[in-house]
Amino acid sequence: MKPQEPNQPQALPPAVALDLAGLVSYQDGAVVSRTLVKRNACTVTAFAFDAGQALSEHTAPFDAIVQVLDGAVLLAIGGKQVNAQAGQTVLMPANVPHAVTATTRFKMLLLMIRE
Repeated sequence: MKPQEPNQPQALPPAVALDLAGLVSYQDGAVVSRTLVKRNACTVTAFAFDAGQALSEHTAPFDAIVQVLDGAVLLAIGGKQVNAQAGQTVLMPANVPHAVTATTRFKMLLLMIRE
């Protein structure tokens, strides 16, 4: 087993079954995030978006995987519109512009893959 990398926060306890959607709460008119795991190779963050909240178009140097936990979202990825809802997963490729808009209140798990 590889030892945990030093100085990296972790909000997920080992060997415990958790409700991922319950790890972050909605706030009116806001986007809330909580980093669950942060490692050199990957960061796992839970987000809760109030309806209509958005992240404007941007790029990231790494692939990111969006796992929708609750509600629905409109993703714009490289000019393509992708509607996703609870239970669905979408890959946002590295260096491709993307934006996130909550069509309803929604929660997602974002995995940022750095290696």
